[in-house]
Amino acid sequence: MSAPQAPSRWGPVWARWVGWFMLRVVWRARPVGKDRVPRTGPVVLAANHVHWLDGPMLIGLAPRPLHILVKQEMFHGFLGLVMRAAAQIKTDRSNGRQALAQGLAVLRRGGAVGIFPEGERGSGKVESARAGAAWLAVHGGARVVPVAILGTRRPGQGKDQMPPPGRRFVIEFGEPIDVTRDDVPRREAVAEAAETIRAAMAALVAEASGRTGLGTGADSAPGPTTLD
Repeated sequence: MSAPQAPSRWGPVWARWVGWFMLRVVWRARPVGKDRVPRTGPVVLAANHVHWLDGPMLIGLAPRPLHILVKQEMFHGFLGLVMRAAAQIKTDRSNGRQALAQGLAVLRRGGAVGIFPEGERGSGKVESARAGAAWLAVHGGARVVPVAILGTRRPGQGKDQMPPPGRRFVIEFGEPIDVTRDDVPRREAVAEAAETIRAAMAALVAEASGRTGLGTGADSAPGPTTLD
């Protein structure tokens, strides 16, 4: 796959401030484990996905400017203008080759890419995952940081329903994983890495849910604490 020109470095810089304002001023978002994210070099942030706020939360609270793979349906109207200005990566979920190529170009210049391996908003428990994060990590020589996003959706709440101002969210960054291998063909390395990443994400979501009392919105929160 030939990589196209990487998206602008500067879009994610201002987008981080917008995301930070939304998540820390309008709502009460708490980042955990930001020091686990490598500050330099190529890195893939792989997050669970239950609500439209997950993308802004990842952009605003990650410790590095981030290009996220975003479904192409979001690139319309005013929101599409914002996405393009923020240099996010438009993704055709039926054929993601172009988006992966752009993400690879970001990694090869030492940047950071965000991705939701579940492919669409679902349970957020990472019971299944696509191989995009693994492909990027293996081909881009990048470490992968699993990310758990909790609280953006609550039991009984729709995927597009706006949370009330002041609601508390948590985003937790896990320990980075090195899935690169030189002893097996890349296709095999990607397949193994995909399961390694999925398992790490699922474990982090479960552990963070237990610690915070916040679930993913797919069912009742696992802990006794109410954080609205």
